[in-house]
Amino acid sequence: MQAQQTRVAVLGACRALFGERGWAATGVRDIAGEAGVSVETVYATLGGKVALLTAALDGAVAGDDDPIPLSERPVFLAMADGEFDARVRAAAALITDIHVRTIGLQRALREGAGGEPALAELLATQEANRRVSTGQGMALVLRRPIPERELDLFWAQTCPEVYDALVNRSGWSTEEYATWVASLLENLKGEL
Repeated sequence: MQAQQTRVAVLGACRALFGERGWAATGVRDIAGEAGVSVETVYATLGGKVALLTAALDGAVAGDDDPIPLSERPVFLAMADGEFDARVRAAAALITDIHVRTIGLQRALREGAGGEPALAELLATQEANRRVSTGQGMALVLRRPIPERELDLFWAQTCPEVYDALVNRSGWSTEEYATWVASLLENLKGEL
């Protein structure tokens, strides 16, 4: 029980500090202090800095640290339920929620990937996984096969960098962003 509480505290500290400060300005000692544990405990719980960011991102994408793939979660499967408008809203909400939870960590990952080969590999893997999930989600919402070009465009338009540019640098609300994502999907309905 205490080990689980320690893990939760360390992951919370990772998400907060990497998300606020970025890769270079966050050290294991900072995470230990924020979590209220020793540096040795951080290493014993999750490992070094690369492992800490990796674990923080994994849970942030799904919204918790349960070992259930995103594609098997009710929030993902909701994109297959109901009428077209409900499926579109479910998809837009999921994409927006993931960006809200992960954008600071995504910035830290991109910052660290330039100098850490393990983070560059993690970034490439995450982007490949996001592309697969995007295609699966689009197929659920649109109820048809998704051509590669269509997937490429939607995947690119809904990437973390675009979310960051629109919401954090241009001042869009998360509701405005979700509405825009929904409109992208609605425009694809004509392809049905």
